[in-house]
Amino acid sequence: MFAEERLQEITKILNANGKVIVKDLSKIFEVTDDCIRKDLSNLEKTGILKRTYGGAVSKREASLNKSIINRIDDNIKSKKMIAEKVYNMVCEKETIFLDIASTNISVAEAIAQGNKRMTVISNMIDIIQILSKSPYIEVIGIGGVLNKELSGFIGTSTIEALSVYKVDRAFVGSCGVDLMDHSVTTFMVEDGNTKKAIMKASKKSYLVIDSTKFNQDGVYRFADINDFDAFVVDRIDDPKVISKLEEQNIEVL
Repeated sequence: MFAEERLQEITKILNANGKVIVKDLSKIFEVTDDCIRKDLSNLEKTGILKRTYGGAVSKREASLNKSIINRIDDNIKSKKMIAEKVYNMVCEKETIFLDIASTNISVAEAIAQGNKRMTVISNMIDIIQILSKSPYIEVIGIGGVLNKELSGFIGTSTIEALSVYKVDRAFVGSCGVDLMDHSVTTFMVEDGNTKKAIMKASKKSYLVIDSTKFNQDGVYRFADINDFDAFVVDRIDDPKVISKLEEQNIEVL
């Protein structure tokens, strides 16, 4: 087998599994470990993968750390699709939590336009303002130290305020999800710790993300993919992502 053909086959294996192991590849192609390492080095230069100890993984994007204001208009159609799914899930007289997430702004808009009576708790100013216009929604705002970039309250005092509540469902956003290492991430430590507290206060927790987040990463891991009862996603077209979700028994709504 020519080197170019081997690189193509390695790429196929990488696309199917999300990672490759040097020793496994050397057995498959009957070449030395050093030969495979050179192959991986060449593929890394093309941007296809990222080398790791003993192998390589598919290269992922670093999610842009943009303020909430700059994220509101991203993937509008996807967010509206997710919002509709969330609204259909929630029952009359339930108490839910919408955390700081641009997707949850769309969720709040869908709830405000509906006629279901429920209680909504949030630590995000935009969500509180949207829901304050609905005659059907009892709104509870969780205060603390305002993070202007996130347009919401996070940190120790917010976590303490959360401790007295027990909600039926929490809908939590994320900057990125890595199905290979099970990580669910955000950018700020305090934001991540606040998300943890929200999930702890909830009987059920749902991750609300558009499908682009499966190829992106934040910098702070606040949860494992299995910490959620289900993922609420717009639409997943990537067969690798679908396969990994099925492999991990993750329910996708």
